[in-house]
Amino acid sequence: MVRSDARENRARILAAAREALTADGSTSMNQIAQRAGVGAGTLYRNFPTREALVLAVYQDEVERIVGTVPDLLAQLPPLEALRHWTIDLVEAMRRKHGLGDALSPSAHQAMSEQSYGPVVAAITALLDAGKKDGSIRTDADPGDFLQLTGALWRAAATPEDRAPRMLALILDGLRTQPQS
Repeated sequence: MVRSDARENRARILAAAREALTADGSTSMNQIAQRAGVGAGTLYRNFPTREALVLAVYQDEVERIVGTVPDLLAQLPPLEALRHWTIDLVEAMRRKHGLGDALSPSAHQAMSEQSYGPVVAAITALLDAGKKDGSIRTDADPGDFLQLTGALWRAAATPEDRAPRMLALILDGLRTQPQS
């Protein structure tokens, strides 16, 4: 069992790393340790390499996003829950690009493989809720949705961010069509 102070140190390191690496992908491990208020030894005990730290930050973010699905479905109709969740995912994927500067191609691959299953499971839960209440087409596929949303986070976050309009088009395509 991990001691509570060790868990707190790990959480502080992850929070400091997320903030620092998102702002500047070249932030040093020592700067992250200072920002987290821990010694370098504590940082390296938890994360022996920079890649291990970046992967942990990313995995923590995926777990956070995936973990929001039950609350969103409890509070909102499925299509609206899917819209909110997707906006959060898009923001996280845009931040990931700041983190990604610090990763090798094999770490990028590992990151994608680790997150694919949980993200598709979250999308499946959201789509299934909409299929169940009749608001989402029965042929809606989580893999297709994930691929379409890739265009959203690649769209530049500019003052005229196109992602919300593009997401509206995707969600309109998921709606159950009235019988003619």
